[in-house]
Amino acid sequence: MKKYLFLLLISLLVVSCSKVKVEGNVKGGSPLERIEFIEASGVATLPLVNLGVDEKGNFKGEFKAPKNGMYAMTYAGKMNFIYLKKGQTLNISGDATTFPEVYKIEGDAKKNNDFITATQKFLESYSSKLNMQLLQKNEPEFLAEIKKIHSDLEKNLDDNAEKLGADSEVIKLKKDELTTNILTFLVQYQSAHGQVTGDSSFKVSKNFTDYEKSLTENNDRMVENLPVYRNYLLNKVGKDFQAFAEKQKDKDNVTMSTIFARFLGTNKELSQKTKDYLLAFVIAKFDLNPYTSDVEKVKKVSDESIKDSEVKKDLNSAINAVFGLKKGEVAPTVKLVKLDGKSGNLESNGKPTLVMSYASWNPYIGQSTIPVLKEVVNFYKAKVNFAYVNLDDTKEQFTKTANAMLKGIPGISYYAEGGLQSEYAKKFFIYGFKIPGFFLIDKDGKVASQTFYNLGDAKFVEAMNKISGLQAPSVNPNAQLQNDLLQQNPNADSAKTK
Repeated sequence: MKKYLFLLLISLLVVSCSKVKVEGNVKGGSPLERIEFIEASGVATLPLVNLGVDEKGNFKGEFKAPKNGMYAMTYAGKMNFIYLKKGQTLNISGDATTFPEVYKIEGDAKKNNDFITATQKFLESYSSKLNMQLLQKNEPEFLAEIKKIHSDLEKNLDDNAEKLGADSEVIKLKKDELTTNILTFLVQYQSAHGQVTGDSSFKVSKNFTDYEKSLTENNDRMVENLPVYRNYLLNKVGKDFQAFAEKQKDKDNVTMSTIFARFLGTNKELSQKTKDYLLAFVIAKFDLNPYTSDVEKVKKVSDESIKDSEVKKDLNSAINAVFGLKKGEVAPTVKLVKLDGKSGNLESNGKPTLVMSYASWNPYIGQSTIPVLKEVVNFYKAKVNFAYVNLDDTKEQFTKTANAMLKGIPGISYYAEGGLQSEYAKKFFIYGFKIPGFFLIDKDGKVASQTFYNLGDAKFVEAMNKISGLQAPSVNPNAQLQNDLLQQNPNADSAKTK
C-alpha cells in the first residue's frame, strides 16, 4: 500500500511540475529578436521563458506552465494568444513579417488552437451585428437581439468544438469569454442608450439587470481566468469609485490603489476573490511604475488588503520584477563567470557596487546606455565598484559582447550561465524587459536600491550620491533607456513585452 501511495505522490508531483516544450522556426527571423511566452490570465503576467532566435530563425526551449489556459506569445513587439496545457509539446512556425500574428502550430496544442482560430473567425464575421444601431433600439428589442447573438455564437462554439475535438476546459474558457463580451456590450448599452436616443432619464429595467446577473453566475471562475472580465467589473463600478475617490481628503497624497482598497471595503456585493483580483489589477495598472511609485506603499496595500494567497503571490512577483529586491536585505550569492573563464560573484571588497544587467540582443544598450554609463563610471569609480552581468544565451556571445560593448570601461564583466534562465536571473528577478537594468549593493553586501532603468533618473543619481558620498553634476534627463514594457506596465492585461 505504501508503495502505491508513493507512486501516486510521484505522479502528482510530475503533473504539477510538468513543462511545456516548444520549438519552431521564424522564417527570416533575427537573432536580435526574442520569443516570449507569458501567462495571460494571472495577476503578474510575467514572461515564463525568453527564447533566442538563431541565424536560421530556429528557436527551442521549455517552461513551467502555471496552469492550463491562455498564454501570450510575443516576437518583435507583436503579440498573439495561444492555449496551452501543462506537459504539452508543440511546434510553431511562421514568417518574420507576420509572426506571431499569423502562425502554424503542430503538436499537442494543435486541436485546441485550431478551435480558437475557427471561433475567432466566426466572431469577426459576426461582429458587425454589435454596432451603434443596436444601442439605439428600445430595451426589449435590444435584449432579444443580444440574446440571439449570444445563442448564435455559443452554437458556433459547440459546432467547432465537436468538429475539431477541443478539450472541455478550452470550450468552457471560450464560453466564459463570450459571456464577458456580451456583458461588456450590456454595460455600453446601459451607459450610452440614453445619450444616443436623447433620453437623459433612461434607466434599464429589472428585466435587464436580471439578465445581466444571470450571465455572472460563474463570477469567481471568470474573474480568476479572464482579465477582460476584471475590466468589465471595473467599468461597472467606475462611476461609484470616482464619486468615492473625490470625497477622500487625502486623495492627492495617497496611491490610486490605496483609495480603491478603501472603496472595495465599502462594497458588500462583491466576493472577496473578486475584490482581490480587482485590487491587484488596479495596483498593476497604476502603481507598478519604477519611476514614480513608492514600492513600500504598494506592498503595504497588497499585504493589508489582499486575502487570496495566490493573488498575493502573483502580485508580489510583479512587484519584485519591477522594483527588484528589497532594500536592506542581503544580496543573494550566485555563481558567475568572468571574462577569463574563472568563477566569481559580486564581491564588494569594501566598496559599494553598481550592478548592470545586459545582453547583446537589446539594441538600445550600445546606442543609448553605454555613452551615459561611461560618464557615470568615470565620476563614481573612485568610490564605487562596477559589475556588468551578461545574460546572453552562450558564453561565446558573452565574450564577444563584453569585449566590444564594454571595452575601456572600468569594472568587472561577468556571465550568468543560462542567460535569462540562470540562477542570477531568478534570484535577482531579471526579465527581458529589465535589460538593461541597474541596482546597487552596499559595501556590506546588502541591496541598497530598487532596480533602475534610466541612468538619468533623479532617484538613481540620488542613490549613487548617497552611497558614494559624492555629488554628481546633473545628468541629461533625456538620456533614458528605451523600455517599452516598463513604460506601458508589465502587468497589463495584454501582457506586453519589449
